[in-house]
Amino acid sequence: MKFQVALLLASAWADDVLVLTEENFEKEVGQDRGALVEFYAPWFGHCQKLATEYENLGTNCDEHKSVCGKYGVEGYQTIKWFPKGSLEPKQYEGPRTAESLAEFVNTEGGTNVKIATLPSNVVVLNADNFGRECVYHVIGWFSARCGYRKNLAPTYEKVATAFKMEEDVVIANIDADKYKDLAEKLIVLPLRFFAKAGILSSLDALGKQFVAASIDERKTVFSKIEEEVEKLKGSPASYGKIYLKAAKSYLEKGADYPKKEIERLQLILDKSISSAKADELTLKKNILSTFA
Repeated sequence: MKFQVALLLASAWADDVLVLTEENFEKEVGQDRGALVEFYAPWFGHCQKLATEYENLGTNCDEHKSVCGKYGVEGYQTIKWFPKGSLEPKQYEGPRTAESLAEFVNTEGGTNVKIATLPSNVVVLNADNFGRECVYHVIGWFSARCGYRKNLAPTYEKVATAFKMEEDVVIANIDADKYKDLAEKLIVLPLRFFAKAGILSSLDALGKQFVAASIDERKTVFSKIEEEVEKLKGSPASYGKIYLKAAKSYLEKGADYPKKEIERLQLILDKSISSAKADELTLKKNILSTFA
């Protein structure tokens, strides 16, 4: 049996939306397939949130009041099922989720369609894998009962996808209800950013040793920093070069260099710059603080 899921959403909210109007409503609905229709107002916040659940068919009750009035739409969000060959709708009263709507359509339309689960780049953490080593962690602590989790999920997934090729960055989530001990130990906020921000423990220790050393001893420590940097690979290697440059500039320009350079970088960070540039300068600042 053929059917269509028809949802009244603005095209700005979904790429594959068919916008219904007074002119085309009866050409698309009540024909040779069933239609699930949401009557919406673009200014209504709940309609905007619901838009992420669908990408199908739509009309605007502000612009097409006669259509909405004809089918007894008294408020937003109103969702109705129009059977095949009928303009006599049945009101949908269930949860506003893709899974629940699909189940309703399957029941009414006699279909057996499943919502496809897309592969996720978000790492699911638990008590066993939480503490594994990595340079950066961005962790979302979610409760299964929290509606905010569902609203944030698409954005969080985009962030995870953007960083999926970064060896030293993990975008993850953890069930705060299930792992309350971890949540309590870390004094959880809705999102936490665990970042060493370029700091490498081995080079950090050498950097502090470098600053504490006498002028003659610093050259020996500098050689140790060079040796340590040569061992690094991937992102840590790029951080190592910053350590090396900071130590070299310290030798050449004096002990005031790190503090002055940090102040200079902060002036740049206070301006309107790209996020990539801000990340780069923040890394340098953090590493320079070892020598300040």
